[in-house]
Amino acid sequence: SCSREYVDLYTEVEDPSSDLISTPFGGRYCGRVFPRRRISMHKTLVIGFYTDYENDTADVFHGTYQFVDASRFLLGKPEPGSVCSFTIQGDQKREGDFYSPTYPGVYPKNLQCRYRFLGSRGQRVRLEFLDFDLFYGGSHGDPLIGTYCGQQRNLVVYSSAETLYVKFTTLRRMADSQNRGFAGWFEFSEKFVNLDFIKKNDGEHIRGTECDQKILSRKESNGTVYSPNWPLPYQANIVCRYYIYGMEDAQHLERVRLDFDKFHMEDHRADDAPECQDAYLKLYMQGQEERQAVEEFDHAFCGNQAPPALISEGPRLVMVFSSGQTKGTGFRARYLFETDYKVPGTPSPNNTCHFWYLSESQASGDFNSPRYPANYPSSTRCEYVFLGGLGEQVKIVFNYFKTKAELAYHGYNEACVEDWLEIYEVSSKGESSKVGRYCAKTAPGPIVSDAGVNMMKVILHTDNAGVAGGFSATYYFLKDVNKFGDCGGNITGEENGMVTSPGYPNAYKNDRQMCNWYITVRPGHRVLLYFTLFLIEGDPKERGCPSAVVRVWKDLSDAPLELCGEALSNDTREVISTSNILKVSFMTAQKAVGNGGFKAIWTEIREERVDVGLSIPRFVPDPNCQEIKCAVNGYCISSRLKCNGVPNCGSSDNTDEDDCK
Repeated sequence: SCSREYVDLYTEVEDPSSDLISTPFGGRYCGRVFPRRRISMHKTLVIGFYTDYENDTADVFHGTYQFVDASRFLLGKPEPGSVCSFTIQGDQKREGDFYSPTYPGVYPKNLQCRYRFLGSRGQRVRLEFLDFDLFYGGSHGDPLIGTYCGQQRNLVVYSSAETLYVKFTTLRRMADSQNRGFAGWFEFSEKFVNLDFIKKNDGEHIRGTECDQKILSRKESNGTVYSPNWPLPYQANIVCRYYIYGMEDAQHLERVRLDFDKFHMEDHRADDAPECQDAYLKLYMQGQEERQAVEEFDHAFCGNQAPPALISEGPRLVMVFSSGQTKGTGFRARYLFETDYKVPGTPSPNNTCHFWYLSESQASGDFNSPRYPANYPSSTRCEYVFLGGLGEQVKIVFNYFKTKAELAYHGYNEACVEDWLEIYEVSSKGESSKVGRYCAKTAPGPIVSDAGVNMMKVILHTDNAGVAGGFSATYYFLKDVNKFGDCGGNITGEENGMVTSPGYPNAYKNDRQMCNWYITVRPGHRVLLYFTLFLIEGDPKERGCPSAVVRVWKDLSDAPLELCGEALSNDTREVISTSNILKVSFMTAQKAVGNGGFKAIWTEIREERVDVGLSIPRFVPDPNCQEIKCAVNGYCISSRLKCNGVPNCGSSDNTDEDDCK
């Protein structure tokens, strides 16, 4: 609030006789904040001092003045109607100083200064700002190269061709800070890097740089990158950057594959020097987004030996070519943008989502859906093939599972019609047998291939609408596994029996276990399996059966029922085989916490098969049953099972135990 004593400055006075009221005001100062250095726009500068104090003290202010040569601000031919706009012709002045008006004094407000640098054909223009101090004024119009403000040092800008246009704009009001503008150096030259080597491929020159370029993917596109001036020798003392960027969005994720077929850069290393000392090509396999990461390169190459094939670690790859003091022909490399599934394993050579896992390479490991833990892409089919050696079996345990399922809250087999995952056993003849189809949150239970089956296949299918987190799983190749596992067996020659989890009636262990029961009854009969107790960790609706699972094969050639939780539905509490063989499997993963387990009663029943032209056979109770006819369920069971203390007629039917003393 300078009101009683202050200094006024006028630095844009065109004529000493001008009226100060109509002259642009340069600022008012009082207190202890003194003005920074000022230089007039013309040959006159006015200082006004005002005070209403009667007894002034000495030394209210003091300063120094100097008359400076105005020719240094006349860069070229002045533009009519502007006090600070010029056209600079390269054929008249190839290089020189370059100042903002009144530099190094505080620049005036409301300036529009234009500088047009016009070179000859084949020339480029280089500007180097040695001092740069501008107030940040917010957004500007779209520039050709860039908008610069703040404090900077050694800012260098190159034109892409023989012309360059610079516009210097100041605020219409006085800035809160007193900034001095810029000082630099301009140069026209034919020796700057010719940009034709960028035009040979799909690269785009990064405006303002001497020779930097960016190459953006057009979806699995490819091309060739060259060193400057290729195939002729490159120039000395140049640095060119190559920003090669693959696609990265909700649907696409790519990586960059780079193959060099020509490479010649003189190697001036001493015999014991590990790094290239002069000319080099540095590669940043994850991109180089920060200046402080300039020394955190992944590879540096020089000499005459072509680098090996390289693949970026993500969608971005950056190369920095520095010629140093050497001369050479440089390099030529082929780049390819390929889909990055982010799946461990051996990929197929045609870059489809197909991965192999061989026991001879790795006895166990992880695999996952594309891009996990990010969402997988839509409209995708991925195949994972696991191949063990002779006598080995494959085990798979799922650690996370979620697919998009808007039509069903939980999903298994025929309920999965959107995004789903299927698991197959593959025989030595190449015949596939489906274990199950899974979707939503219904994670597959631990699975081990049958004895003699050393190959499994997992298929992920996604439709064209919606995505989810996918899955993460671990595979193992197992050797010398008993066909029946830790607690199973081959049950034959019996009319009924009981199958229980290991350790029953105690809880099963919180450890890896596998049990397989094969129940075979007489031809013409089937197997009725009835669960009287079922307490297995997991929840089919919320998270599936990732830690422990009971599987029941009604038909060995079809996918099994997959069971867990603590409440079986009516169609899973009681199961009947389609032939005289039924298989039951119990399997836990190492992450299992244990639970009460299960108890199931099995009974040989006799029913007649009725073929009515359906793909699925139909069975009806034996009308000629000469033994026990279960009154509710209609099963025909052996009369020897009467009053044995076991509910052999199944759920809600106590016919075989009625009238027992």
